[in-house]
Amino acid sequence: MEYIFITDSSCDLNEKQVKEIGVEVIPMEFSMEDKSYLHYPDARLMSLDEFYSKLKTGVTVKTSQVNYNTFMNVFESYLKAGKDVIYTGISSGLSGTFNTCNMAVKDLKEKYPDRKIIVIDSICDSAGLGMLVYLAGKKYASGVSIEELADYINEMKTKLCHWFIVEDLDQLKRGGRISAVSATFGKALQIKPLIGVDETGGLYNAAKIRGKSNVIPTLLKHFENEATNPKENIVFVAHADNKQGALELQKELKGKCKEVQICDIGPVIGAHVGSGMLAILFVGNRVNIEN
Repeated sequence: MEYIFITDSSCDLNEKQVKEIGVEVIPMEFSMEDKSYLHYPDARLMSLDEFYSKLKTGVTVKTSQVNYNTFMNVFESYLKAGKDVIYTGISSGLSGTFNTCNMAVKDLKEKYPDRKIIVIDSICDSAGLGMLVYLAGKKYASGVSIEELADYINEMKTKLCHWFIVEDLDQLKRGGRISAVSATFGKALQIKPLIGVDETGGLYNAAKIRGKSNVIPTLLKHFENEATNPKENIVFVAHADNKQGALELQKELKGKCKEVQICDIGPVIGAHVGSGMLAILFVGNRVNIEN
């Protein structure tokens, strides 16, 4: 290939998925107990079991955006070798990473005026970004041009539907997403927020789900109402330390779609959604539905 396709580890694709499509993943940093770690698709520096075990004990987690020097070093290694670069990563609606990337690219374009560097705001995150990258990676692996890949990413990013239900209200409280009072009442009443991703890549509360038994039916309802040509398409199911829920949702999707890919949510996103989160991602009509 005359160009390289790059993303970041907030996409939550695993090592097998990354190797299948040949995309490069820039690791993102998180810190726990005064130690910093980089998260890779193979979770080589801290396993997800260890991460969620620590998180459930109340250990504070801090996450960091990809910095200017990292973008400079990664991109330049390919530009020097005569390759063009296309990157899409964590949504600008959730992180400053996109803006930092553009700062680096501005300087790199002055240094390498004959090379193409394309940066796309995914308006997606976590497994939503993972699904976008996975689908685009299939195109990339087939040998499309960099311009064709950019057009495909820009088209598909507006068609991906993201729905997830959060289990750990305490983690949302610690992250400042909800108040301590809301967390207390939510736990007492077994209320779980249904969160969507809007057209800018930001998060919004779509509904309050009462009781664990309603989690999977709610996610399935959105899939059934919004998916486009479901039996011809891949569906992503993502979870944060909730393998049982992911397998149950996968089972319910059997026969309703072409294929189900399961993603484990890594530390970069897991730090904010907490243990137990369950999500469904699919191609469909991306609209805000606030109940």
